[in-house]
Amino acid sequence: MNDIADIVDGCRQWKRGSQEELYRQFYGYAMAICLRYANHKEEAVEILNDGFLKVFTHISTYDTSRPFKSWLARIMANTAIDHLRAQKRLLFAEDINKVYDLGSGSDDAIDKLSVDELLTLVQELPPAYKMVFNLYVMEGFQHQQIASMLGISEGTSKSNLFKAKRILKEKIERAASFLKNDNDDLPAQVAKVKK
Repeated sequence: MNDIADIVDGCRQWKRGSQEELYRQFYGYAMAICLRYANHKEEAVEILNDGFLKVFTHISTYDTSRPFKSWLARIMANTAIDHLRAQKRLLFAEDINKVYDLGSGSDDAIDKLSVDELLTLVQELPPAYKMVFNLYVMEGFQHQQIASMLGISEGTSKSNLFKAKRILKEKIERAASFLKNDNDDLPAQVAKVKK
């Protein structure tokens, strides 16, 4: 495995081998990000390829004193945003000034879910809610950054996050109640409450 600084340097010189090595080393990481925003794997691959094209085109702007993964993650998230905007699938909820706590109650149900099961429920969120949820929870962006990235107000970002969490809470609680009433396993219950 080559050092990332050497690979980046090769990419800046448009060396095909360096580009292939960068793609190979970060494919899984980048694909995981793209899958969080896409509705299906084919769409994630499209976002991924567009994202890597942006990486290779703009690699000269990468600051080598900062972590490469953070820079790559931001490009992949922005590419997903651009993709969903082009598809006209991002419709944001109204602005609210105060986001209320969802309260407890689903903590026990969450403890019973695996990461994959929780991600399956996140995938079922409406596109705008999923986008804000992923940017805030998964990528660690703040509402001010999300608002700037998406061209919305901070209140709209908060509103969409609140509604995404509310929908997830309802789905998790529904899965937990199915589990109490059935002897089926939780993955089957998650599949039942997807819609």
